Amino acid sequence: MAITRWDPFREVAVLQNRVNSLFRDFSDGESALTPASFIPAVDIYEDDKKVVLKLEVPGIEEKDLDVSVENHTLTVKGERKFEKEEKEENFHRVERRYGSFYCAFTLPNTVDTESVAASYSAGVLKLELKKKPEAQPRQIKVNVGVNAGNKLAA
Repeated sequence: MAITRWDPFREVAVLQNRVNSLFRDFSDGESALTPASFIPAVDIYEDDKKVVLKLEVPGIEEKDLDVSVENHTLTVKGERKFEKEEKEENFHRVERRYGSFYCAFTLPNTVDTESVAASYSAGVLKLELKKKPEAQPRQIKVNVGVNAGNKLAA
C-alpha cells in the first residue's frame, strides 16, 4: 500500500481547473457574430376556458416559426437570422441573440390538443389552447326545499 501525502488545496485546484475549462469551452465555441441558440422569454397563464402561452420572439418572421403538438407536448421552433448586409467589422456591440431556438411544453390532460390557435403580433407569438369541455367549470343548480331530498332518493 502506497502512502500519499494529503494536500488540502488539491481538490480546490482541480475544481478551479474544471470551471476554467468550462468557461474556456463556452467562449471558444461561441462568437458574437456566429449563430447560436437562445431561449425566448415566455408567459403562461390560464383561465376557465383556455391555456395561453406568449413567447417573446422579436425580429423573427412568421415563416421562420414552427409550432406543433404531438403526444401532449407543444413544441415551438424558430430562427432569428443575422442581418448579413451589415459589415461585421463596423459593429461596436452585438447583444441581441441570433440563431435557432427550441422550446417544449408538456400539456395537461385538460387541454384539447386539436384546438390550438396561434397569432403573431409586435414580436410576440401567442398560442391559445382550449380546454376540453369536461375540464371547463359548469354551474350546478342547487334545489332547496322539501322535494329536493326526494329527487335524490328516486
